[in-house]
Amino acid sequence: MILEMDLFKETLIEKESKKMLIVLKMIPVLMLSMFTLFQWSAWAEEVRYETHIKPIFNSKCAGCHGVDSPEHPEFKKDVEKYKGKFKGPRMDGYTYLIFFIGWPDTGAVMRRLDDGKNTKDGKPGNMFQYLGSNDEERQKNLMLFKEWVGKWTLKRWPEITKVELDGIKVKY
Repeated sequence: MILEMDLFKETLIEKESKKMLIVLKMIPVLMLSMFTLFQWSAWAEEVRYETHIKPIFNSKCAGCHGVDSPEHPEFKKDVEKYKGKFKGPRMDGYTYLIFFIGWPDTGAVMRRLDDGKNTKDGKPGNMFQYLGSNDEERQKNLMLFKEWVGKWTLKRWPEITKVELDGIKVKY
């Protein structure tokens, strides 16, 4: 009887030990899963105009493309005059800005802000330098613009496909 009790205790201890070992083996997996979930939720926030793009635009672009800038048709009438005044076409609101992304001036924002990694000659767009005071800030802001736009294309209206155009997100 004592021998049976001892065997029962040993069997019980072995079963509990196996359960504990399984739990211990799962801890790293659970921790990795929690870390991944935390990281994913931090990155999952959708980039939107109001939250992410507007603050960048206001601090980096509005001086030349703000409320005092001419609308696109007016700018096109005398480009050199406005360039001399350090004014580009007005882009200080969502509807103004998307004009230079989707249509009618398809890809203009992307061509000007691109860092050169999407061009044959490797040259950045003429406005890339204004995205930040150093390369790290410029790359960070460029990534936000790219995420916001979705399908980052340097193509103009006649060149862009419907599939590429459908990939442009620009959430408000």
